[in-house]
Amino acid sequence: MAFPIFMYHNIASAPRGLSRWRSLYVNPAAFARQMWLLRRLGYNGLSMSAAMPYLRGEKQGRVAVITLDDGYADNLDNALPVLQRYGFSATCYVVSGGIGQFNQWDAERLGVRKPLMTAAQVRAWHDGGMEIGAHTRTHPRLTQCSDAQLRDEIHGSKTDLEDCLGAPVTQFCYPYGDMDDRVAQATQAAGYTAATTTQRGRASTGMNLLRLPRVQVARHHILPQFAMRAFSGYEDRRNA
Repeated sequence: MAFPIFMYHNIASAPRGLSRWRSLYVNPAAFARQMWLLRRLGYNGLSMSAAMPYLRGEKQGRVAVITLDDGYADNLDNALPVLQRYGFSATCYVVSGGIGQFNQWDAERLGVRKPLMTAAQVRAWHDGGMEIGAHTRTHPRLTQCSDAQLRDEIHGSKTDLEDCLGAPVTQFCYPYGDMDDRVAQATQAAGYTAATTTQRGRASTGMNLLRLPRVQVARHHILPQFAMRAFSGYEDRRNA
């Protein structure tokens, strides 16, 4: 059984004048159409934790996993109402050291400070039926971290978010998709159930749960492209 784990970042219109990485923005209306299409095709949109029985082969069904990286405030404002409208759940991977701040890891290169959710907004996302996953404390390239730094970034982010929510955080996402065996081992040691990468492709039963691929959704993907990438196996074939 194979199914997509969608990767989003900003659910907002791209700022005027932005010349780099405009693909990280998906317009709220486009996001709403994509979720409508999933429901129309009989798919259930799930968070990572809700999808675990499918990844383990314990359940079967028409499912699509919805993930959003970094923890931007626009996820709460623009994605949450749409997800709730269709009875979907989703996982937002939060950079715990950036809560209530902005995208310090790439703001200078982008020339845009994108607001991150505050602690209250993180809790509102969780209370709205969604999942919070960890995305480290500072969004570093993990393969360049020492063992001590790895523990601080990976385990520390889990602790920060669990303290914020008062609930377990079991899902992780590698910043930039940067990982290797040592990083995966540190992630497992921190107590995460699964972790997602930026490797392109659909997930399937029996895959390594610490190296899950995803299907990127970009600003320029119109609805037919979204459907082709998600359900035709286009990305799987391209990366074979």
